[in-house]
Amino acid sequence: MEKEFLTELCDNSPLNSFHKHLAVYSAGGPFLDGYVMGMIGIALVQITPFMQLSLFWEGMIGAATLAGMFLGGFAGGWFTDKYGRQVLYTIDLIALGVFSLAQFWVDGPLFLFILRFLLGMAIGADYPIATALLAEFTPKRFRGPFIGTLQAMWFVGASCAYIVGDIMLGYGPEAWRWMLASAVLPSVLFLFMRRNTPESPRWLIQKGRYSQARAVLKRVYDQDIPIELMQRVSMTSKPVSIRRLFQSGYGTRMLFITIFWTCAIVPLFAVYSFAPKIMAALGLAGSLGHTGAAILTVIFMIGCIVPLPLVNTIGRRSLLLHSFFWSGVALLLLGVFTDRSPYLILALFAIYALATGGSQNLQFIYPNELFPTEIRASAVGLASSLSRIGAAIGTYLVPLALARLDIKVTMMIAAGITFLGYVVSLKMAPETRDCSLEEAACCEENETVGGFIPEVSDSVVR
Repeated sequence: MEKEFLTELCDNSPLNSFHKHLAVYSAGGPFLDGYVMGMIGIALVQITPFMQLSLFWEGMIGAATLAGMFLGGFAGGWFTDKYGRQVLYTIDLIALGVFSLAQFWVDGPLFLFILRFLLGMAIGADYPIATALLAEFTPKRFRGPFIGTLQAMWFVGASCAYIVGDIMLGYGPEAWRWMLASAVLPSVLFLFMRRNTPESPRWLIQKGRYSQARAVLKRVYDQDIPIELMQRVSMTSKPVSIRRLFQSGYGTRMLFITIFWTCAIVPLFAVYSFAPKIMAALGLAGSLGHTGAAILTVIFMIGCIVPLPLVNTIGRRSLLLHSFFWSGVALLLLGVFTDRSPYLILALFAIYALATGGSQNLQFIYPNELFPTEIRASAVGLASSLSRIGAAIGTYLVPLALARLDIKVTMMIAAGITFLGYVVSLKMAPETRDCSLEEAACCEENETVGGFIPEVSDSVVR
């Protein structure tokens, strides 16, 4: 089979320094996402009284980045599949740095909302680019852990935001300007690191750019591949349009990914955007609230790192089910014991943070494995975009829920969303841990929701 050379060369190759560097460079998007989302939670403590924000504007500003990610993820994925991964790999970081710096001069909630929306577009565009590149270069044995590590970088970015933001809070009532603009520094750093990243050889072959693909394969794997072999591989490729994605069996996969991704991030983003307020509502006010939020962020990061080896040992499906179940239990108990000891509340938040790591990691792993090169970035971008609709709505509703309902009801709703993710995953989640990228992306035209697991897992997992 002509495609076997791609499996042997890319999926079964030994890990080298290029793969490790690419993993670090690709982590820039999730890091900046976590930094931007974490920083707004701290900055709103000063912005709200400074601009005299209503609940409407507070929610809109908190959700603006997520709304921007909806458009950025979809547009970035389509652009990446059509024009290549390399083009936007640096352009989006330039845009992110410019929009971050511009926040320093905002003079009202509308301007801040617009800039946060544009920031979200830049971040959303980076997800399909960086994850597709990493998936298409990384050997099979390291693909899951490497892609899963990107999600851990979200929490590294959020942890840095809480540390920097907490320090800056003491520098006057307008320190929020410096907080929001500070994202320009990591943007420039990652931009510099990404400058010489090559295009994906899988994408180049699929587009018929054989000479460029040959040069990249020689650079990364030190192998000379005959152009004639690449041409035969390209001829066997089946182009799949965005419209066909919903008409063929890939529509079922998109449905699964969108639902599980949404159920995983709605509680998470809602908590993160308003962590200080939630901590205060739970009885952890003042500096204890900020400290608790910062500690929680670090635990979230640990929760994403710990399950990385499990991606290949117990598999994707089992990890996702355990993650949804135990994180849902923790949120449910938070709703039940809202009036108990602050230390019990912190402990339950810590359990949620540790348990949710598996479902967070799989948000990047599943979509990159379940779709072919022709539409891989589009699938990641679209799934990211659709999941952000629910996340944006959830983030907008958090301050309203805290004000008009109570923390008990808010946590119960979050638990319900998480358990919905468990039920959907129990029915639809496949297993892809032993698959090459081509095997995992193979899809039957008659694949249905009810038959999703056996058709995918039984046919391609060895």
